[in-house]
Amino acid sequence: MVELKTAQEVDAMAVTGAFIAALLDDLAGRARPGVNLLDLELRARNLIAERGAQSCYWDYAPSFGRGPFRNVICLSVNDAVLHGLPHDYTLADGDLLTMDIAVSIDGWVADSARSITVGTPRAEDLRLIEATERALAAGIAAAVPGNRLGDISAAIGNVAADYGYPVNTDFGGHGLGRTMHEDPHVPNIGRAGRGLKLRPGLTLALEPWLAAGTVRIVYDPDGWTIRSADGSRTAHSEHTIAVTDGAPRVLTVPG
Repeated sequence: MVELKTAQEVDAMAVTGAFIAALLDDLAGRARPGVNLLDLELRARNLIAERGAQSCYWDYAPSFGRGPFRNVICLSVNDAVLHGLPHDYTLADGDLLTMDIAVSIDGWVADSARSITVGTPRAEDLRLIEATERALAAGIAAAVPGNRLGDISAAIGNVAADYGYPVNTDFGGHGLGRTMHEDPHVPNIGRAGRGLKLRPGLTLALEPWLAAGTVRIVYDPDGWTIRSADGSRTAHSEHTIAVTDGAPRVLTVPG
């Protein structure tokens, strides 16, 4: 069931979103060659505790995972793109790091992801990240009253096609609010004019993610980390947004 949020509830989600944006800024500034993923996870854990927020990831146990997730952030490197389990890995020059986090403050959730290059960037990585960011921007722009969910999906998929990247449909965006995952599911490719009609108060996490060479994915032995099946590099960009009477409102930005 799709639940529309009041203006006051959207404002509350924006408080959470601003915190997430600041947290990702902090981690991005620390992610450099020689830094361990576990140190970044600990920093995220400490910031969440200091704010009095609650991690949406801790003890998360969906059907595709192996046991409960016991970290507060997903950290995925190079060919890993989703649900990266933080582990003892030291970032190297040229790595591509994706950070994905969802937290709740006063009962309201926001969710965001960002891909960055570590140290010396590769041109092909910057292009891949740019594709996800532009796809996200296109999806957000389509989130206006009167449009349908398929318009968002089509906008995202069209940008990926323009860049020549394939689109996986196993995982995509989703509704959120009181919990991290609510209806509806938002695929990263679709047909314009189809699906749920967009109405003010609809809150969505839009998250285009791409692998440079394939739509196929594989899981690490940890049961969580998802990688491209061909070992090609990956990127992921995500914002929490709200459909309003006018332009869409991005909630995971600095306050």
